[in-house]
Amino acid sequence: MTESARNMVADIRRSPIFASLPETEIERLAAIMQAIIVPSDAVLFHEDEAGDCLYVVQKGELEVIKALGTDQERLLSVSTAGDVIGEVSLLLPSVRRSASVRVRKEASLLCIRRGDFEALLDRHPKLALELVRILSARLREADDATISDLRQKNLELGQAYADLEAAQQQIIEQETLRRELKHANEIQQNMLPDALPELPGVELGARMVPARMVGGDFYDVLYLPDENRLVFLVGDVSGKGIPAALFMALSSSLLRAEACRAAAPVDVMRRVNRQLLDRCMKSMFVTAFYGDLNLATRELRYVRAGHDFPLMWDACGNALPAPEGRSQPLGLFPGSVLDAQCLSLPPGATMLLYTDGATEAMDAGQNLFGHDRLFAAATSARQLSAQALCDFLIQTVTGYQPPDIQMDDITFLALRIL
Repeated sequence: MTESARNMVADIRRSPIFASLPETEIERLAAIMQAIIVPSDAVLFHEDEAGDCLYVVQKGELEVIKALGTDQERLLSVSTAGDVIGEVSLLLPSVRRSASVRVRKEASLLCIRRGDFEALLDRHPKLALELVRILSARLREADDATISDLRQKNLELGQAYADLEAAQQQIIEQETLRRELKHANEIQQNMLPDALPELPGVELGARMVPARMVGGDFYDVLYLPDENRLVFLVGDVSGKGIPAALFMALSSSLLRAEACRAAAPVDVMRRVNRQLLDRCMKSMFVTAFYGDLNLATRELRYVRAGHDFPLMWDACGNALPAPEGRSQPLGLFPGSVLDAQCLSLPPGATMLLYTDGATEAMDAGQNLFGHDRLFAAATSARQLSAQALCDFLIQTVTGYQPPDIQMDDITFLALRIL
């Protein structure tokens, strides 16, 4: 017997299915079995194919795969030296391959055809019993693998269902928040004046565009007929979003309440500062400009609390200097420094109040709109009415920014002496 034949006999004897055969029968099998070599990654046979050959693995590794090449592909087992593959199709000719076999590592196989195998069964009927035992073991392994796979899929389905419920809950919460923000926006807009007073000798205009659904900017205009005085103010709360909107509502309400007491502007601001501090709003603060105009004399008393200086120009577009003094926002310090001034506005003069969302607007290159550009735009449109001027400036500033990008609330309030 050649060395190759002896090796083949040893490989056949190593297989449990043939281990009980006598030596002469194993040598006979070695003479009729075909030796083949299958390279790595090659498919030995596919699921649902008809089969007429049983394979004994001499060396290498083969993967038994269900649903090969589909989304449902899964590995059932790995066969190595001594294992048998494809015996079911020989025992049951009408049954097609139940899985595909792909070579993981180059494999040497021995193949026995259907006719030779049936003749072997005739000579050794007990071989069928050994096959049944092997098949039973494989079925148990397959069942265990299937049950494990089902359990894993149940866990994945359970997690997917939990994730779906969480996503649905998040959608509900987001929709609820969207509706609440919409209502908050409506409430905030309603806190602004419905219409500006129409009074002899003065023209008013105002416009605010929040960066989000709700914002921290506000303005107000109040006419006090008993003294023929016009009170107007613009404020800018620190931060954005809901916290800023809540602090804005508080600050605006306090300023209006104190303004109605007909107190001097500086007293109004000090009282509001004290009340904000009493409420312990932590790091929240508000910058504000509060003006009190005597319509008969055109005398304007105003107070700045950390807010930008107003822009002023005469009927010819020449800049009117505004007195400059130091000031601090409201809500930070017990003795907040306030810039209190008094001046007379000549006929044709225009005063423009604004929040820093206008001057700090940036283009795509991160360049600020700035005070100079704002003054140039405002004076170029000085022939417009006060309201048209505010609308024009809103359009100019928002057009300076990239589309749909607004970093801060923008507010304008214009007052013109007729």
